Amino acid sequence: MAAIFAQGLAKHFTPEIKAVDGIDLAIEPGQIFGFLGANGSGKTTTVRMLTTLLRPTAGRAEVSGLDVENHAGQVRASIGVALQEAGLDDIQTGRELLTLSARLYRVPSSQMKARVDELLRIVDLEESADRALKTYSGGMQRRLDLAAALVHRPTVVFLDEPTTGLDPISRDAIWRYVGELNRTEGVTFFLTTQYLEEADRLADEVAIMAAGKIVAQGSPAELKASIGTDVVSLRIGSDEDLTRASDAVRRFEGIEDVRVVDDAVICYVRDGSSAIAALVLLLDGANIRPREVTLSQPTLDDVFLRKTGHHMEADAAADAKVRKSS
Repeated sequence: MAAIFAQGLAKHFTPEIKAVDGIDLAIEPGQIFGFLGANGSGKTTTVRMLTTLLRPTAGRAEVSGLDVENHAGQVRASIGVALQEAGLDDIQTGRELLTLSARLYRVPSSQMKARVDELLRIVDLEESADRALKTYSGGMQRRLDLAAALVHRPTVVFLDEPTTGLDPISRDAIWRYVGELNRTEGVTFFLTTQYLEEADRLADEVAIMAAGKIVAQGSPAELKASIGTDVVSLRIGSDEDLTRASDAVRRFEGIEDVRVVDDAVICYVRDGSSAIAALVLLLDGANIRPREVTLSQPTLDDVFLRKTGHHMEADAAADAKVRKSS
């Protein structure tokens, strides 16, 4: 039995707004499943349906064998959820919040203290347990939110962009705890993220979401191998040269695909090390001199670019800049 199953799952807010437009999922118990996509792709809407917070427009879904519509109460009692906004009470202490969560999930009183102490240790908040939450950093609050989602020992946990806005050290800490809990307790994690490194490092399987649909799915290694080419990036100067360079390299023999992103022409080509010199000579013949030429193996960002036409890393950086300025 799949830990999380969906068939034709859809959520349409209007006939025009199809936030999720018919997706299929079959996530095995004990997996870390990465749901990768830019803001507005449908990731959070999917999580809200799977966690019973939104009723699907069409299709069906099950979590731990329970239908999310017909057995919503049982689903909510059996899962752990940490959404983008933690919504913590600033005057509570970390220990008080976990104790309250344990009571709400009806953890037996004889086990409550031991479970709270165990979780505080797991997320490295023992020394801060009796401080008010208003004194916690963003990373500490996200770790506490993760602990609250685990208080009743769920076998399936949904984490909706758990490290967005965190500094690299705090982000790495969250990744470490998720990996440890998956290995030691067999927890199935459904992880939505905009961070390619997060999906690459943690996930056993990744689905790329765009415009409400899953456009690619597989292990990180499988997705990167599916590109089947090397990646040559040519940074160009002016917009005019960028257009001319893109037109020129498309005529190069061996080119599988060409994309223009920001100030660069991205070439997907077999045997990139042999192609670099020929590409540079081709541009030189058109009186175009690249400012920088790089050769790399495909990444998840290249998979995302090939499938959606956008760089995931650029989209995430732009979103972060907007949040910081607002």
